[in-house]
Amino acid sequence: MNQPKLPNWQLLKVQLLTRWQALGDREQLALQAVAWVVALLLVWLLGIQPGLRTLRQAPAQLEALELQLQEMQALAAEARELRATPPVPIALAAQALQAASEHLGSGAKLSVTGDRAVLSVNNIGAEPLQAWLGEVRSAARARPLEAKLQRSGNGYTGTIVLMLSGAAP
Repeated sequence: MNQPKLPNWQLLKVQLLTRWQALGDREQLALQAVAWVVALLLVWLLGIQPGLRTLRQAPAQLEALELQLQEMQALAAEARELRATPPVPIALAAQALQAASEHLGSGAKLSVTGDRAVLSVNNIGAEPLQAWLGEVRSAARARPLEAKLQRSGNGYTGTIVLMLSGAAP
């Protein structure tokens, strides 16, 4: 009589079970020990180690995120404060711009036309330029619209276009 044909996986199972039973007790014990070691290694690599790594890295990540949050909250508070300040009349804003530009020295030239101001700089360092932008923003309440600066040997060369958003006198 013909035996019924088994599916591939069942055939493989039968073959493995036959081989297992043919092994001696010591060989079966050794294979069980190897299987346990491999299983424990997989549990460690896939389940425990990633969690431990996350726990070790979490405090540093939380601290970095907290610093970013504080910086963003400070910037948001500064933006609210700037929005709440009354506009500076254009004439006073132009005077404040001129005074701030004089601190940059002979390498800076300011021209004001209506509600726009253009600062042309030649070899101005980064720190004085940054201080100038801060002073312009707070004293004249001017906003930079466009900056075309190139780094040169002693600083920056180019132009910065500002908008004076003050009320007319």
